[in-house]
Amino acid sequence: MPTRWETFPVELTGGLISNLSRLQQGLQMPGSGRILENFEPSVKGGYRRINGFTKYSPNVVPAYGDVRVQASGQTGTSLDIANTHETPVIGDTFTVAGVSGTYTVSGVSYSSAGKSATLTITPALDSSPADLAVVSFVTASSRIEGVYYSPVGEKTFALRGGALWSSTGGAWGLISTPDYGDVLVNGGSQTGTSLIVDDVTSNTYVPQAGDTFTVAGVEQVYTVTTNATVASGASTLTITPALATSPADNAALTFLALSLSGGTKARFHLFNFNGTFKNVMVDNTNNPVVFTGTTCVSLQGSSDVTGASFVEEFKDHLFFAKGDLITHTAPFDETDFGPSNGAGSYRLPDTCTGIITFREQLINFSQSDIRKLQGTSSVDFTLTSIANDTGCVEGDSVKEVGGDILYLAPDGVRFLGATERIGDFNLSLASRQIQEEFKEFISAGSSYATVTVRGKNQYRIFKYTQNALSSSAQGYIGSQFLDQNAQSISWSKTKGINVYRVHSAYTNDEEFVVFSNDDEYVYSMESGDTYDGVDIKALYYTPFMAVNDPTIRKTAYKVNTYFDSEGAVTGTLTLKYDFNKPKKVQPNVVPIDGGGSFSTWGTMIWGVATYGGLPDTTIENHVTGSFFTVSLQYEFTGGSPFVLDTAILEYSTNDRK
Repeated sequence: MPTRWETFPVELTGGLISNLSRLQQGLQMPGSGRILENFEPSVKGGYRRINGFTKYSPNVVPAYGDVRVQASGQTGTSLDIANTHETPVIGDTFTVAGVSGTYTVSGVSYSSAGKSATLTITPALDSSPADLAVVSFVTASSRIEGVYYSPVGEKTFALRGGALWSSTGGAWGLISTPDYGDVLVNGGSQTGTSLIVDDVTSNTYVPQAGDTFTVAGVEQVYTVTTNATVASGASTLTITPALATSPADNAALTFLALSLSGGTKARFHLFNFNGTFKNVMVDNTNNPVVFTGTTCVSLQGSSDVTGASFVEEFKDHLFFAKGDLITHTAPFDETDFGPSNGAGSYRLPDTCTGIITFREQLINFSQSDIRKLQGTSSVDFTLTSIANDTGCVEGDSVKEVGGDILYLAPDGVRFLGATERIGDFNLSLASRQIQEEFKEFISAGSSYATVTVRGKNQYRIFKYTQNALSSSAQGYIGSQFLDQNAQSISWSKTKGINVYRVHSAYTNDEEFVVFSNDDEYVYSMESGDTYDGVDIKALYYTPFMAVNDPTIRKTAYKVNTYFDSEGAVTGTLTLKYDFNKPKKVQPNVVPIDGGGSFSTWGTMIWGVATYGGLPDTTIENHVTGSFFTVSLQYEFTGGSPFVLDTAILEYSTNDRK
């Protein structure tokens, strides 16, 4: 009697699971993953190998600011520089405009007050650079502390080395240049460390300590050392160094940069109070700055917002979080902190770890509780509790996904969503299915970055370890399949994407995700098939499936894998039997080679590519061996993204154990 073959179809769904025993997972969720790495649960079904990332711009974000040579006539192995907002590091390399060669820093003496440094360098200068010649660092140690994609102007902004830069994909241009009007020297024959000026156009935005400028006809860069006071457009600036020569009356001042020195983990927000879209940035250290694509001003109205960590717009006010204090502006005016005009403040019971607008409420997270602010103005703002026994441990984890909020709590990723009861909230644990994985992922003192990929209903969280190898960097992707349901989130793991700062936004129905890590570039996530040229290794291991009955021996003959390809698919399939017991004989690895003979638009080569071909949708692999339980282990390296949709095991039933 011929052997009767049977089929066992496995719909690949459910995501990564670690909260079930091995047999329970195989019985209850055979299409889930005990390992699911660099795949994403697809809202269209199955598991899709993730996209890679590419450089957003081929140029590094400049380090230390718009650095200039300080005075002409310099020679030898010492170089004075100015307009440098953080300390260069020994080993940094740079070039000087108009001077041949690349130079290496071997010693540094830095003045934070003067935003200047004396560098000891090798080799000796090839020639004497001009005063104010641009110094361009080729390699530098400073980290990018903030990235932000603004849909207005379609620009990416980056904070690095005490300066804010912007790019549309090409060169980076300095944004943190203050505009105080056409400021002029008021009176000739001035000397020393003070300078009388006039024509400052605003009493609200005035020169601040750390601002740098040049004076027409006078060598060197000068730094304001004390916040200025302006009356009727006139002010006396206290400066360093002393004026090299006396400027002429009405000589023009050109402001180079405001100081963002020491800023860490910058956060941004887009707002529109008067018909003009503006961006606001806080960096945990300095005054918040408000900027467009061409202008940048420092908010100077309240010391309570200096060093703010978070910013959010709510009911036409800007809210700034600093420690446990939340300060908001007057309505429709980001510069007005006057209580009589509608500005105000309140305190949380613990340090704020995030604020976000959610359904006509401002949700305030702290380390120990969650509160909501309701109302429309300081007249009727009320702060009430949502939860007083749990909070958010990572401010960069608070994101809205599919109309709900996800955030990192002490026990994993939690879900904050509205319920049918007015004013009530659901605080379910969204990461319950991977709780064992998250116990290892969450650790004290670690840094995390999160981003939403709206087009895929995804929440992505990345763990950052400074100076770690990118190949070891880990993260998780949560794909939400039903709104207002924490249990509908399926998870997978990422490996090889090292993320320190990240942001996403839509422009003309196209979503952009930009991020930075330890190096000097900004990258575009969801771009390309590789990690900036490095092949992506993707793994999917099913649980150990009993195939109907774990006490009956089966013989395997064939595995059919159904998939949707976007290019060539190359990998391996390995069957592991009976929980991979040490003495169990395991079958050999079988190759996977599919995708079909076809070309995708934009990648084909005329005369070489195949036209009219259709991608394969099935890969057949003949297998051998007998088993009680079986796991299908798929491994792929390189190639284009594709979707693993369904696997069908063909087998015969033998004797009972």
